[in-house]
Amino acid sequence: MRPLQKCSTVTLLAAILSLILVCDLCAQMTTKKKHHSRKVTNGLHYAMAHVKGGCFAMGEKSDEISSDESPVQQVCVKSFQIGKYEVTQGQWQAVMKENPASFTSCGEDCPVEMVSWDDAQEFIKKLNKKTGSNYRLPTEAEWEYAARSRGLREEWAGTSQEPELVNYAWYGANAGESPHPAGQKKPNKLGIYDMSGNVWEWVQDTYKPTANSAESTDDRTVTGSVSRGGGWKADAKDVRVSNRFYSHPAARHSNQGFRLAR
Repeated sequence: MRPLQKCSTVTLLAAILSLILVCDLCAQMTTKKKHHSRKVTNGLHYAMAHVKGGCFAMGEKSDEISSDESPVQQVCVKSFQIGKYEVTQGQWQAVMKENPASFTSCGEDCPVEMVSWDDAQEFIKKLNKKTGSNYRLPTEAEWEYAARSRGLREEWAGTSQEPELVNYAWYGANAGESPHPAGQKKPNKLGIYDMSGNVWEWVQDTYKPTANSAESTDDRTVTGSVSRGGGWKADAKDVRVSNRFYSHPAARHSNQGFRLAR
C-alpha cells in the first residue's frame, strides 16, 4: 500500500503545482490587459511623449509622390509634447458625453472617428476647461518631426522597409476594413503609436501647396484643414509620414481622428 500512497501523493502535488502555475499565468494576463487599458483610455488622462526641439528636413523628394510634399525644406520646431496615442472613443466620451464614432463596437480604446476639425477644436476647448491644461492640435511640422522620431529620414513612422510596415501600422493590407484599438502595433523610436495608419489625424494648419511650420492666414473653409498619417483603408503610399491630405474643417469621415499636443 505504501508505493500506491506515495504515487498518489506525488500525483496530487503535481496537480496542485500545475493549478498554481495556471492561476499565476491568468493573473499576469489580466494585469497586463488592465494596465494596457489604463495607459490608453483613462478618463481625462493623456499619455504624452516629450519631443525635444530641433531642425529637420521636412517633406519628400521623389517623382512618385504628390507635388505638395516637395520641395524638401529645413524646418525647426521648439520642444513640445504629443500624445502617445490617438484620442480614443473613451476619452472623447469622458469630455463630450457622447460617441460619434462609426465603429463603436471596436471599444473605448479605439480611436474616435467621424469627428471634424471643428469638432476636435470644441473637444480641446472643453478638455482644457476641465483640466486647466493647454492641449491643442500639433502643427504639421511638429506632427512630421514626431512621426519621423525627431526628423529621421524614415518613410513610415518607425521604419523605411515596406515589408515591416504591418508591424507598425493598421492600413489597407491588414486592417480588415476597420480601425483597431490604439497602441497594438509597434511604436516609433519615440514611443509614439499609430502615427502611420489606423485613422487620419487632424493637425492645426490650414492647407498650403507646400507644407511648412508657419501658420496660414488663409480661410480654412476655402483652403481646407490638413490631416496626416493615413487611415485603416489607405494603401502603403498613403500612410507615409510625408503624405498630406486636406478637407473642409466641418467634414467627418470614418477614418478621420486626431491626437493631442501641448
